[in-house]
Amino acid sequence: MKNNRADFDNPKDNDNRRYDYAGGGFYVREEFPIIDRWIPADSRVIDLGAGNGSLLKYLSERKKIKIEGLEISPSGVANCLKNNLTARGGEIDRTGTYQNYADNEFDYAICNVTLQMVMYPEILLQEMARISKYLIISFPNFAYLGNRLDLLLNGVMPRPMLHKYQWFNTGHIHQLSNRDFKIFCRRHNLRIIKQEPLGCFKFIARFVWRNLFSKESVFLCEKYDL
Repeated sequence: MKNNRADFDNPKDNDNRRYDYAGGGFYVREEFPIIDRWIPADSRVIDLGAGNGSLLKYLSERKKIKIEGLEISPSGVANCLKNNLTARGGEIDRTGTYQNYADNEFDYAICNVTLQMVMYPEILLQEMARISKYLIISFPNFAYLGNRLDLLLNGVMPRPMLHKYQWFNTGHIHQLSNRDFKIFCRRHNLRIIKQEPLGCFKFIARFVWRNLFSKESVFLCEKYDL
């Protein structure tokens, strides 16, 4: 695996509104070890927005779990299958995609840095809560200090977390903050069990002002009706 996806997530190489995973190698993101730590052995897991299968591979190599992926990109699904990873094609923010999944079929449903890139995030979260007991969700925090400064000083759409993309060519269509997500959880019967901040100020964010200092956050949630 590569150490990161910096080369892959570049507007000169890939359009993140429609990823092409053909020829791309596996990568490791900062969230992966956190997600691995939160999932116990023998769990049933589904990764929604699995990309080229990097997280599937990372988790399956580290512990005994039953894991599968769901991905809209045909090249992503093809890369998973080519590497003996279980995945199928589908839009993760469409109710019909989940019609063959039973309630609580999985122990954990993961949506890693994809929530902000789907058209109907509320449907995605609703279906995650239906088919799994626990939810692991990560996303860039739009209220991050760097974003606030970029907007204040330059008066343009904040770009610190867009990986050199711009407002017109990014796949980030539903920017949200930590606070936005917490409000959503309260209104939709989700309890936040853990939150892990990421970015250069993560050590400060663990103690104060997470909505200001977290560049990205990873949340572990459960349903109130467990």
